[in-house]
Amino acid sequence: MRKLPIFMVCCFIVFAACQSKQGKESGAVEFKNINQSVAKSFSDLKTLDTFKIELTGRKPEGMVLNFTIKNAEGKEIYNTKIKGTELLGSTDPNIDLSKEKDQIVFLKTIADDFFSDENFLEPAVMPEDKADKYTPDKALYEELKKSGLNGFKYRLGKENNIYIAWSEKEQKVKVYYNCC
Repeated sequence: MRKLPIFMVCCFIVFAACQSKQGKESGAVEFKNINQSVAKSFSDLKTLDTFKIELTGRKPEGMVLNFTIKNAEGKEIYNTKIKGTELLGSTDPNIDLSKEKDQIVFLKTIADDFFSDENFLEPAVMPEDKADKYTPDKALYEELKKSGLNGFKYRLGKENNIYIAWSEKEQKVKVYYNCC
């Protein structure tokens, strides 16, 4: 009688091992939602704002990258949601993203690199910089030169970087540069 439970346990272990091996062989990617945050000076040089990203979803067509910034008081000052398909649709054509597994890895890489040091621009605009055709708001650009506030950039695709900064005059985050 005691042999039956042991036999069932052994069968269960063999079944579980086969299932996990089968999942790995099928090329499935184990994906966990990404949730990262970092504190940096942005809307005020004397305080820290909280930058946060979340990448959610299981399949590329359902994945969303949610990016928010909250000021030192906890008030949300910026929020954007970027669909995974939007990020995939504007990538380098030389990158092979035909397989779902590669698409998930690509989106995860974008999320993992979102807060790399090179994306935090201190200051947003250098005093000697000049506005050009990629500057959608020349008045904000000049304001940033004077205020010395920091900026942040993130990419939406191969040649589409969004540069944002806090406008003291308008009391909101605005795009000050949009380029390659």
